[in-house]
Amino acid sequence: MPRSNDKHRIIKHYDVLSPYYRSLWGEHLHHGYWIRGDESKEKAQLQLIEHLARLAKVKPGSDILDIGCGFGASGLYLAKKHNAAVTGITISPVQAETAAKAAAREQLDAKFLLMDAEAMHFQKQFDLLWSVESISHYQRREEFFASAAKLLKPGGLFAITDWFKKENLTPMETRKFIHPIEKGMLVELQNMHDYERFLISNGLQIMHREILNENCAKTWDLCLDIISDKAFWALAVKLGADFVSYLKAFQAMRAGFASGNFVYGLFVARAASSANAGSNA
Repeated sequence: MPRSNDKHRIIKHYDVLSPYYRSLWGEHLHHGYWIRGDESKEKAQLQLIEHLARLAKVKPGSDILDIGCGFGASGLYLAKKHNAAVTGITISPVQAETAAKAAAREQLDAKFLLMDAEAMHFQKQFDLLWSVESISHYQRREEFFASAAKLLKPGGLFAITDWFKKENLTPMETRKFIHPIEKGMLVELQNMHDYERFLISNGLQIMHREILNENCAKTWDLCLDIISDKAFWALAVKLGADFVSYLKAFQAMRAGFASGNFVYGLFVARAASSANAGSNA
């Protein structure tokens, strides 16, 4: 049996479904973050970026690597709003092409590359690594975090939101709440303690850790409304079993939020400065 986050399935999933994602949810492929509760989904999605950017202290001229960049919408926003220089990477050729065209059209300091996050290769380091809802797709996370830490300048920051499972779930809770999410969304969920351990073991200091469930749960109320349209289920018949599993996982996501067994988490971690690195040597 292939793993739920099999890389070839993920590439095919995003290449085939990217146009449908955009029609469903817009340019930003991530959760919304509601502050008042009555914001539009588009406003809520921008509020998630702004919340993470504020915690990551994005400064004008920051050199940012957006890991798992999707259509590039977050990177383009950071380039435009914060005057950042952005490099985005994705394993989806369709997404990379769409993002590159958008950057050219808007004439922003942003480039997008077809690159596997688990085989990153750059001849430079970055002020900020940015990863929104991507790492749970990866199979070799311990190696990924070790590789990513090397791409940070001294004192640089790593800003992450991702999907997690609650700690100490019973086998029954895992089967009921987690497996349907993993199967439909092509992820494997760890808990937040795992990521904290990966960050710390690679010399990064946790600056902020937060659970965003309360602010982000409305995402799946809206998604369930959207896919109640029969047209999406007709599309599922056309696209096959994987798309059916994907749509069924929307309900599983909502149930995971409601029960607290699914966790939407955020980390900001900082690399040691040159001086600190020297004193610890």
